[in-house]
Amino acid sequence: MLASTFSQLILEAGTDEAGRGCLAGPVTAAAVILPLDFENSILNDSKQLSEKVREKLRPIIEEQALTFAVTHLFPDEIDEINILNASMKGMQESVLKLNPSPEFIIVDGNRAMNAKLGLKNNFGKRFTAEEINLLKSIPNQSIVKGDSKYLSIAAASVLAKTYRDEYMDKIHEEFPMYNWKKNKGYPTKEHRDAIEKYGSCKYHRMSFRLLPEQLTLDL
Repeated sequence: MLASTFSQLILEAGTDEAGRGCLAGPVTAAAVILPLDFENSILNDSKQLSEKVREKLRPIIEEQALTFAVTHLFPDEIDEINILNASMKGMQESVLKLNPSPEFIIVDGNRAMNAKLGLKNNFGKRFTAEEINLLKSIPNQSIVKGDSKYLSIAAASVLAKTYRDEYMDKIHEEFPMYNWKKNKGYPTKEHRDAIEKYGSCKYHRMSFRLLPEQLTLDL
């Protein structure tokens, strides 16, 4: 089983995101505070779990968590502030939604939780000075591959993945030609072939390279 806490504090939140490498749809972040006595031998990094197991774990996490939150950041905001900043902002927004607020935060990856606060964005949520100060006040630790080491980060990865997949299944009905129900917006050959045939749509991230560069010869 994964480790319970990093800090040994009662209100330690784990946070993670899903969909960073996709060509379409939101990047989705989640934050979770689990009780110290939470146990689950199956819970792991969502990428290591089947869809069936993730869907089984989601209600368990939601019912047993002290608090949890999920945030979508959509393509217009991703294109404006870039995907790395959007991924971090989604986790920050999720932390702000937690009630009670965490005493400590562990973050999957190698960037501090309070990095790039207060971006001047035209799309999505703008943080207030009070929210920025709150995020700055909470101690945090980034952990490389934290979603395979700590239960709360793994739980956040499962929620982020399942909520994002649910959203992609929904917009698949609007644009079935891209088959997002299967590829979830990732840059599969099928997805890129559909973009080449039908063009992009409002759910695509226009700052991403939607099609690979074509090989050209100087003749």
